[in-house]
Amino acid sequence: MNNDKNSELEKISDQLQVIATAVEDAAQTCQGDVIALLALLRQLEKLHREIRDGIFQDSLPDNRQRLYSLLKDIQAEGGWPYIERMQLKAFLVNLPAAASPENTAPKSTHDVFLSEDSLEW
Repeated sequence: MNNDKNSELEKISDQLQVIATAVEDAAQTCQGDVIALLALLRQLEKLHREIRDGIFQDSLPDNRQRLYSLLKDIQAEGGWPYIERMQLKAFLVNLPAAASPENTAPKSTHDVFLSEDSLEW
């Protein structure tokens, strides 16, 4: 039975490596296209949620001894898997320090809409 477990873990490890390589390749393909990269991140988050809320929940231990063993494993292997979201500050890092007039935020709603004098016919 122990050999079966090791064989299963090896197979899963190989599958995870194939998935990781495919995701890395997709990210490289999308490099420079922030919308495509965002779509990739959303898909990964969706998969994480579907696995967590479905198959993982259904596989949780049904007794204290197995639950304790699972919690020990989670702690020993680096904690709970988490997909971190970027903070707004991280987006602002790439903006220039001194904003040019066309990039300056409007001071009031009047600044957002063009006046009739500025329209060209």
